Amino acid sequence: MTTLHNGEPGAVTTTAPRPRPRRVHPLLVFLTKRLAITAGLLLGVTVVTFGLVNVVPGDPVTANLSDQALNDPATVAAFREKWGLDQPLWQQYLHYLGNLVRGDLGISQQTGRSVLDDLVRYVPATMELAIPTMLLALLIGTGIGMLAAVRNGRFTDQLVRVGSLLGLSTPPFWLSLVVLYVFFYQLGLAPSGGRLSTAFSPPPTVTGMYTVDAALAGQWDVAWDAAQHLVLPVLVLTSLTVALLVRFVRSAMLEVLQQDYIRAAYAKGLPTRVVLRRHLLRAGLVPVVTVSGLAFASLLSGTVLVESIFGWPGLGQYAYRSATALDLPSILGVSLFVALVYTLVNLTVDLLYGLIDPRIRLS
Repeated sequence: MTTLHNGEPGAVTTTAPRPRPRRVHPLLVFLTKRLAITAGLLLGVTVVTFGLVNVVPGDPVTANLSDQALNDPATVAAFREKWGLDQPLWQQYLHYLGNLVRGDLGISQQTGRSVLDDLVRYVPATMELAIPTMLLALLIGTGIGMLAAVRNGRFTDQLVRVGSLLGLSTPPFWLSLVVLYVFFYQLGLAPSGGRLSTAFSPPPTVTGMYTVDAALAGQWDVAWDAAQHLVLPVLVLTSLTVALLVRFVRSAMLEVLQQDYIRAAYAKGLPTRVVLRRHLLRAGLVPVVTVSGLAFASLLSGTVLVESIFGWPGLGQYAYRSATALDLPSILGVSLFVALVYTLVNLTVDLLYGLIDPRIRLS
């Protein structure tokens, strides 16, 4: 408290409250901590990836040069000097970190382009698969999981459990080949692979996703062709993701159905659809959001086998070619991107917890 005088003898003194220190918003503190953790995580990813790539057997020189070039010592020496392979490992790593701070991810040894440009080229293709896959999987998986939980122990529940188990046990490459054989070769209902038919040229790049870019450019025939090419890979990825989500949704909803407030809602005579929508769905969403976030991050990280079978030029294929060629800048770039995706998805999931359940926000 601060004492104030009005200057006259015997005057009454008054006190004014001291200003309270401004409280930092908890959300700002939370985001600052997560940002610091993300920076440390990305640094750790560079250390681990850099170490692993240099520990595994193999030489980037033999992986990238032809047999004729390998027989020329001058060519080999020039290659090592160009990519800094003639320097000690610690010097290579510090050089990479210095470039990384300036936003330079290096040059890919296999494409000759900037790794950042390669990521900008390949990531939108993977996103074009991941976004519709996740939306469909959430819609179908949540509905089927809730139905199985409400009908626990009945024929519908047993059927869903068997279907989910089959979906989780099915190898992605096998399902991709079956879908391709049935819908392309036998029925002719969908294109075989790729992002566009040879009759069309890619639309002007805005987002990198052909369906969106073609629609923005008013090229509706290109957008329709790109959407048709999405059908089969999205069908495969959705089937596998739904099988995963159904089990978690069913388990989460069964736990909520045992709560007293659900029995009270039924006892008050509330219709089933009201109980499901207002009480069951919201209370059971927290674990479902966690699994959905991990599934979405996995899809964004690239699905190598599905992309390879359908000839989809996404991040999975880029990562596979980088690993087989021991292309260190590309491997590090993909690893950083994957780590960043998982971190951002987990941050989004944590923020969604507070929206779904106010008790988590208060704690």
